[in-house]
Amino acid sequence: MQDHYFNEPMLDMYIFETTQNIEQLETCILNTEKSSSYTQPVIDEIFRIMHTIKGSSAMMLFNNISTLAHSIEDLFYFLREQKPQHIDYDAISDLVLECIDYIKAELHKIMQGEKVDGDFSSLIDKIKDFLATLQQEGMNTTIEKITSDEQMHYYITSNKAKVTLNLNYYKAMLFFEDGCEMENIRAYTVIHNIKEIVEEVYYLPHDIIDNDNSTQTIRQHGFKVFLKTDKCYEEVLDFFKQTMFLKELELVQLEEDSEFKPFYKPEQIIIETSPVKVPKLQIQQGEVQREKELPSLSASQSIISVSVAKLDKLMDLVGEMVIAEAMVTQNPDLKGLQLDNFQKAARQLHKITNELQGTVMSIRMVPLATTFHKMHRIVRDMSRKLGKEVELELIGEETEVDKNIIEHISDPLMHLVRNAIDHGIETTEVRETSGKARAGKVYLEARNAGNDVLILVRDDGKGLNKAKILKQAQENDLLTKSEHEMTDKEIYNMVFLPGFSTKDAVTEFSGRGVGMDVVTKSIEMVGGTVSIDSIEGAGSTITLKIPLTLAIIDGMNIQVGSSRYTIPITTIKESFRPRAADLIKQPDGDEIVMVRGQCYPILRLHEFYNVKTPITEFEEGILIMVEQDEKTLCIFADQLLGQQQVVVKTLPNYIKNTRKIIGLTGCTILGDGCISLILEIGGLVNKRD
Repeated sequence: MQDHYFNEPMLDMYIFETTQNIEQLETCILNTEKSSSYTQPVIDEIFRIMHTIKGSSAMMLFNNISTLAHSIEDLFYFLREQKPQHIDYDAISDLVLECIDYIKAELHKIMQGEKVDGDFSSLIDKIKDFLATLQQEGMNTTIEKITSDEQMHYYITSNKAKVTLNLNYYKAMLFFEDGCEMENIRAYTVIHNIKEIVEEVYYLPHDIIDNDNSTQTIRQHGFKVFLKTDKCYEEVLDFFKQTMFLKELELVQLEEDSEFKPFYKPEQIIIETSPVKVPKLQIQQGEVQREKELPSLSASQSIISVSVAKLDKLMDLVGEMVIAEAMVTQNPDLKGLQLDNFQKAARQLHKITNELQGTVMSIRMVPLATTFHKMHRIVRDMSRKLGKEVELELIGEETEVDKNIIEHISDPLMHLVRNAIDHGIETTEVRETSGKARAGKVYLEARNAGNDVLILVRDDGKGLNKAKILKQAQENDLLTKSEHEMTDKEIYNMVFLPGFSTKDAVTEFSGRGVGMDVVTKSIEMVGGTVSIDSIEGAGSTITLKIPLTLAIIDGMNIQVGSSRYTIPITTIKESFRPRAADLIKQPDGDEIVMVRGQCYPILRLHEFYNVKTPITEFEEGILIMVEQDEKTLCIFADQLLGQQQVVVKTLPNYIKNTRKIIGLTGCTILGDGCISLILEIGGLVNKRD
């Protein structure tokens, strides 16, 4: 790893801000493609983003990213200043998206601690050639050529060896947004970038890098910059406007050199001057407005960035706190004691713990919007590759789920969208022949369903072909029962079996199926389920059902022999003690129970997990009816121990690596210190079925 990687806070800030800028840039390009033109505000925005990436990358010594960003910046500077009339906007979009992909790959290397050494020469050559083409098409002005080994500088060039007679003097006061952190580093970035456009520059506090206390000084009193340059007021103002997390800016042009001299030495007291009257400016969301037009407090001031690792640690501590609370309030030593004051205090503790848990959970919740918006790029690239017209529509993107779950569902969603375009949506000619709209549609929808979130991937393509699915299943020996006994949904869901991931399925199977078992495994890792429904000729709908969080759940504790198990409350329909008359034993040995005229299968936990227990008669134990994926099962246990919030702990790796235990999703610690295994109802239902 290179030496400049040691400053982790600075590197984290660079990665975070560059990633945000890249996502914003990609959104700009994709939105522009829909309107088929680059408006002046869009060109200005792309120019600003690349200018920021260039400056921050140069400061971090990532010269390949900085050089590439500089070349794109020069291209958009030409577009901004010369406003050429005949432009191939598709070519520009392709070029910028290629550069975005390169920068994304380099950022990934940085996050992995690898050397940032990707070859970008071909991209530089493409930009040079495209720029040369624009210049040859009647443009009267030129911009300097880009070379990969050129010394980095900004688009406003400065020749410091040149004697300039018309120098201007400025004083700038900068305030950064509250909570943005590392103000001294941000101030250093301003000075690092401004050196290319000034003859002289002085700033206070002067020890922004060497003195950590300078951060507090900047927060309270602002960052003062005095500069001498040949640039006009508008150019200097435009430079400062591009500063990240800038809340407030006051820029004053000094009348003469004599007013600038008192600030040559940073240790001198700053004397306020009142030369050219320039209104105080407020910066919000990249726009410059008069102070009187803005509220005194911007919304972004109350927002701070927090490391996910810190949130994970906080969630772990809250989990331990929930366990500790249960250990205190449910301590076996308290049995039989009348402790009114203790019970009152315990209820208050439980209330506070619940509120704390809810607050921490809400902090970890993030909207699906970012994940959903990434699919626009997938649709765009796949459409061009396959020669299809496809539109993506997002519904419910504001729905929130836990941060950890977001990371697990991003790849499965990408796979499902790709499959919808590749195997579901027909070509333009086929759609028009069948009377459909020329452009196919893919819908990505999210909505809350109790403690779960439903994510639906729908398309209006050709749907699934039941006959071909059954044929494929027979060829791969995947049928577990007669095809006449299977419902349509059961047939469709067979595409998630690994046996469908064959090369033949790519060409012969008209719906989906290629690699869909990977999607199922990824979703099951976070305790979710996947199902599919389809109407042949009209399209398909894939439904992902995932929990809001993986950390803490409401569970019902049960006992089987000396073992404890926990069933998620959301899966329980009811519990009851059956009558002997309601029990039916089938010829194959399976047991079912009759409840209000409906028959439900029974699963004896003591037999399933080989647990010794004296309670084997149904009249002595209890049945808990659970439901998952519209399938119902009655679990037989010794007794109910009661409802409790439990902290989900993953099973130890040595257990998972040694043997796969069906129907278990993790474990937890109960109030009396015993370990309880958390049942995965989906696995039990499907196994029993």
